[in-house]
Amino acid sequence: MWQIETRSASNKGAPLNYRAIIFDLDGTLLDTLTDIAMAANDVLQSLGETAHPIADYRFMVGDGVLVLFQRALPATREDHDLLQECVHLFEKFYAIRWKETSAPYPEIPELLDWLTEENVPMTVLSNKPHPFTCQCVEELLPKWSFQVVLGQRPEIPRKPDPAGVYELLGRLGSLHDSTFEASEVLYVGDTNTDMQTAVASGCFPIGVTWGFRPEMELRQAGASTIIHHPIELQSLFTK
Repeated sequence: MWQIETRSASNKGAPLNYRAIIFDLDGTLLDTLTDIAMAANDVLQSLGETAHPIADYRFMVGDGVLVLFQRALPATREDHDLLQECVHLFEKFYAIRWKETSAPYPEIPELLDWLTEENVPMTVLSNKPHPFTCQCVEELLPKWSFQVVLGQRPEIPRKPDPAGVYELLGRLGSLHDSTFEASEVLYVGDTNTDMQTAVASGCFPIGVTWGFRPEMELRQAGASTIIHHPIELQSLFTK
């Protein structure tokens, strides 16, 4: 079992034992913002609405497609039927655009190589629709083995509800014929939603600043440690 040298003021740097790691996907492992934004703008323009600058989507994504369009649509146009149409259209347009520019962030390959060499069980939990989550992991991160990959599904509440974490830990435990406690798992993400999910589930929250949201948001949402480059995660670990 490894330990992580935490930087939380509350535990004053005490090492924490851990057995696995949960990664968010968009904004954490993969830079997908442009493809998501372009697909969302395709939806808006097909409905006669004005497209948003790509950078604006940094604060619209992260909470699922439905919430994305609650934020992207004018308040005067928002209603249940229209939102459902937006979700349907997004699936159509994103299926075309999903890998036009998306790729792992710099240093992510090196980090995943190191975690693989150290036999750290790696998993993914995303608010991206489950089929797209699996497709992105399989085709944009094909070199590495993620033991459990879960995206947004209608039957499971989306993050920050901890239900997805608990399901993931159950599946991970089945694979290892063991029980994985949330307190033994690191949660790495780039938004307040990720940090809230980690806190709600009892995982150790690590916020990353190379993704979609600023450091202050991550800290306010409960991040125990902040890292600015993927390879920094490696430097936190001690045996």
